Amino acid sequence: MDSKITLSFDKHVINEAKAFAAKNGMSLSRLTEFIYKQMTTQHYKSLEELPIAEWIDTVAEGGAEYTKSSSRKQLKSEFYNSRK
Repeated sequence: MDSKITLSFDKHVINEAKAFAAKNGMSLSRLTEFIYKQMTTQHYKSLEELPIAEWIDTVAEGGAEYTKSSSRKQLKSEFYNSRK
């Protein structure tokens, strides 16, 4: 059963998060739920223990490499074509 909450964020952050969620085929609500689930199921004791902390350090040091993933429609098409 879903519960509703109200959160306040910077408008730019929300717009970027919505775009990220859409690129990954999910709603902002489900993305937020996923992040919270990751935080709460692993019993992290501080923000520094979160896996995203390591990623942030990598990005800050310039070591991150970004690639554009295929669209969901394209992936589905590739899958079905591979079965022919």
